[in-house]
Amino acid sequence: MRLVVLAVLAEQPRHGYGSIKAIGERRGGSYSPSPGVIYPTPSWFEAMGYAVIEAEEAGRKRYRLTPEGEGFLAANRQTVDALFSRSGGGEGREGVPAPVTRGMENLKLAPRLRLRRGPLDADAAESIAAALDAAAQAVERS
Repeated sequence: MRLVVLAVLAEQPRHGYGSIKAIGERRGGSYSPSPGVIYPTPSWFEAMGYAVIEAEEAGRKRYRLTPEGEGFLAANRQTVDALFSRSGGGEGREGVPAPVTRGMENLKLAPRLRLRRGPLDADAAESIAAALDAAAQAVERS
């Protein structure tokens, strides 16, 4: 995953969320890496000398590659290309159209991210359950 993140940073400077979105787009919406996997990676790049913080805004650090990072990526280009070619695009898992796969992944991720912020009270739990039920019903009607 580090090489993939390095490759999307080479395209343009990004913060963690931008890297997650770029990788998801490259996968045609069929996969979106978890924040727990992505967010420590740029710090590791910084420690290795492969990236530096270009800007920090609202608590988000935007990283850009250093010449050392570009060299490391170039030395591993064949591996990166193989990773991206295996990841495909357009169609998601088992021939599911990419927009549907993206929506499924977003629906799966949203409750997880909310639960990380802290416990739910009864009203919030009911609200989330109602939203999930409504989404399920809308899909069944399609």
